Amino acid sequence: MAISLKPSEVSDILLGQLQDMKNDLRFEEIGKALQVSDGVVRIYGLDHAEAGELLNCGNGVMAVVMNLEADNVGAVLMGPTDLLKEGMVVRRTGRIASVGVNDKVLGRVIDPLGNPLDGLGPVEGEKLDMPLERKAPGVIFRQPVSEPLQTGLKAIDAMIPIGRGQRELIIGDRQTGKTAIAIDTIINQRQAFEAGDPVYCIYVAIGQKGSTVASIVKTLREHGAMDYTTVVAATASDPAALQYYAPFAGAAIGEYFRDTGRHALVVYDDLSKQAVAYREVSLILRRPSGREAYPGDIFYLHSRLLERAARIIDQQEVAARMNDLPAVLKDKVKGGGSLTALPIIETQAGDVSA
Repeated sequence: MAISLKPSEVSDILLGQLQDMKNDLRFEEIGKALQVSDGVVRIYGLDHAEAGELLNCGNGVMAVVMNLEADNVGAVLMGPTDLLKEGMVVRRTGRIASVGVNDKVLGRVIDPLGNPLDGLGPVEGEKLDMPLERKAPGVIFRQPVSEPLQTGLKAIDAMIPIGRGQRELIIGDRQTGKTAIAIDTIINQRQAFEAGDPVYCIYVAIGQKGSTVASIVKTLREHGAMDYTTVVAATASDPAALQYYAPFAGAAIGEYFRDTGRHALVVYDDLSKQAVAYREVSLILRRPSGREAYPGDIFYLHSRLLERAARIIDQQEVAARMNDLPAVLKDKVKGGGSLTALPIIETQAGDVSA
């Protein structure tokens, strides 16, 4: 039996179908992995990728763009290499590599991308994305260092006092107590925390054994120091890229406290291992090498990291120069905060020049 439809019914059906149609278009720039080797992926097709941009390689692995070449992009993997293979699709995320920060990161152990490592669940609350790589405050934004940071070690506090906003290198051979000085300094900030003038501490463990990091966290917990401390860990078993970016993540977390008008202390333990990780990544990316196979910009690597430690000007002056701040901080900025850095360098048998 033939079904008879009125013209008006046909138009109603067509109109209903047209109204239910979804025409949401989403454009994605995708590329293909040309080569995957030793923590580095070369990608063809990402013509508009930016330096330092986060890429999604699939299988939960992220990568950060480091080389921009004529016909391909070189990126370092922030996860295991064996999950990727040649020909896989790589997508741009459109955002620069960053770490999500809020006050809830205190007391936590995280990796350089902000993922928790302590088994206490995700870091809760709304987080600000602080870029890992960021220009250091200019001379105009700084104010003189005038307030001391008490380390709790009388010899240091009496003879070579450290100010809030300063950088002070701890250098020496292995097993000479470099980490002990830094940990004692963090524990000593308990007094300032209880007095209501806290110095928020960030301990960055680079290329250390997981058991060593766990024992340091245990020591900090026993002394009640984890109430105001964040541990950023990139252990020896992590990819070289994570070890390279760990100090930048520590600096970004410290800048969050500094730019919201508070005081922070960041310990880089140690930058020798970061330099080795950077050398590894650079050689695989085929960058030209210099003395001891380190790339030529190894000095710039550490200077641009340490220059981010500063004591910055107060609220009114910051408001007058808002353009230099990340957009995420513009409504939260107070100014007048400081970031103090204690970098640690391990020498080989007293060879300070190396």
